[in-house]
Amino acid sequence: MVVIITLGHCSIGMAGTICQGRFLNPITDIAWRCMFPLTIGNVPVSKGKNPDTANPKSPICTCSNPIPRVGLSIGFWEPVQIVDVTRTPLCFVSMGGLQLSAPAKGGQMGPSLNGSNKQSQYHLHWYDYPLLKLLEILVDGGCVENSDFDVAYLTEFDPTWQNETLSIVLNPEAILFGNIAAQAACSADALAATAHTGIDALFWCAGSQGSVYPFTSYTANHYGGVAASTSLVEKMTYKMHRELLLWGTVGQEGLCGKYPMPIWKKSQYRYQMAYPVASQCHPYGRSTVLWESGKEYPVKGEDFAYVVWRKRHCCAL
Repeated sequence: MVVIITLGHCSIGMAGTICQGRFLNPITDIAWRCMFPLTIGNVPVSKGKNPDTANPKSPICTCSNPIPRVGLSIGFWEPVQIVDVTRTPLCFVSMGGLQLSAPAKGGQMGPSLNGSNKQSQYHLHWYDYPLLKLLEILVDGGCVENSDFDVAYLTEFDPTWQNETLSIVLNPEAILFGNIAAQAACSADALAATAHTGIDALFWCAGSQGSVYPFTSYTANHYGGVAASTSLVEKMTYKMHRELLLWGTVGQEGLCGKYPMPIWKKSQYRYQMAYPVASQCHPYGRSTVLWESGKEYPVKGEDFAYVVWRKRHCCAL
């Protein structure tokens, strides 16, 4: 399918909305302390202040692909994606507020009232952002994301993003978790994410953000843009794992390369807000109440951009 996009004001979405944003500065907008802890085996070389995943026990590793090698088992966090969360279709927050027009259907943007429940709907733009490679911070090319900067996914052209019936194709198991017992388990996930990281076994939960199902743009019980946008970033991460656009990079099996992970491990990720206010990183599922104050404000602070950090285990030469 060929999509033609032309420059201009977007004619879709809320009347009067103006695209806001800025190009991210890799010095001031990236929380570089999120790279840590840095480990060799399970021994921290630099601890940092952020929670970590489990690491391989042995500092020595062997791989047969892409070339046979013996190396050091290292673990670190790398910034690999940027995600725009916007009320206005085709508003590219991370590209200076560039706004395009295209034959894409715009939905109900931003917070609105639906009966007695307050809901919201946003569009997401997913960019590949291999910053360690672009800045040549690590010299071992096999241990950093090897893609280029690119716009990888636009939800405006995804028919499942605004249709819960269509989205069931990607998450048919959602019907198993639409009950009180399954949703109550998300409370344990929320506590774990607040104390350390989320519980990977509770894959249908996003901690304090509730269930990740269905993979659609709607956020129920909207009480603020920060909470809604982080929830959608987490939901989109799982959705892309299900579509095999994101793969696993952690654990013993991740030392020699990425591997398919259709059921995500939320502990593999952390996020940080980069726009409108750059902040520190947080594990998926942690409550935004702890840090959201002052991160949303009228006009220029109602759309968001996040940097997604991913844990990487690698057998380094």
